[in-house]
Amino acid sequence: MTDQVVPDSEHRGLVARLPQPLRDLAMLARFDRPIGWWLLFWPCAWGVWLTGAGLQLELLAWLLLGAITMRGAGCVYNDIVDAKLDAQVARTASRPIASGRVGKRAAWSWLLVLCLIGLVVLLQLRWEAQLVALGSLVLVAAYPFMKRITWWPQAWLGLVFTWGMLVGWMALLDMRLDIVLPIYAGAVLWVIGYDTIYALQDREDDALVGIRSSALRLGRKVRTGVALFYAGAAGLWALGFWLLRQDFFAILALLPVALHLAWQVVTLDAGDPHNPLQRFRSNRFAGALMAAACFVVGNA
Repeated sequence: MTDQVVPDSEHRGLVARLPQPLRDLAMLARFDRPIGWWLLFWPCAWGVWLTGAGLQLELLAWLLLGAITMRGAGCVYNDIVDAKLDAQVARTASRPIASGRVGKRAAWSWLLVLCLIGLVVLLQLRWEAQLVALGSLVLVAAYPFMKRITWWPQAWLGLVFTWGMLVGWMALLDMRLDIVLPIYAGAVLWVIGYDTIYALQDREDDALVGIRSSALRLGRKVRTGVALFYAGAAGLWALGFWLLRQDFFAILALLPVALHLAWQVVTLDAGDPHNPLQRFRSNRFAGALMAAACFVVGNA
């Protein structure tokens, strides 16, 4: 399968040098596609930096390791559940399980290894954060089935992929729902927006095999839908910042990420096979801009 069919693969140099069995396990965990763990990690950093506890580099390093391993574990679990569907979609047919290169028994063993590494990370957190982190497991387990029962699996992914914001906050402070819930809710809308963009790549195949997505549900109104999700995200983030620090400087800190999200919407071209992936990938930068805003607001 060519890079044009699976265009979201990147940084494959190290993975490509591995022996074939190890390469398949690495690709099963999407180690060749770092965009996923960046998107999982950035909300963790938001939560940490909003507490005003400074850089907390050691904690962030543990959370980054957790994001890499647990995103990998989630991908392995997703591919086990979706093996038959993946085999029917051009972009995913060459995945290790769908193509038959990795058996399900080996995949379950690999999943266990990744979860054990995640457990090591979990034990580095205080018990309150551990409980919050464990609360995400039900959401993670249910996610692969959402595309079969709802047109909005992206909303469920939003709940899962931004849970780290709550964990990052609870690793240092007790929960302040008035502050963290608006920011968490905004993060969920952000994920719905960028994963709708990502789903544009598979609309034709998804329609044929019966997979549901927000990109299919929105139809020709995808740009409008993404714009509304991003606007809602920015508005909720502004509310959370205001509740944390009631001055306009806190709101201005959001301007760079808001402008970046607006750029995504304005330049989105659903008819270009490469444009949606490029806009999706740019959310790694959007997450970094939001992290910078959280650090400024939390620590200035």
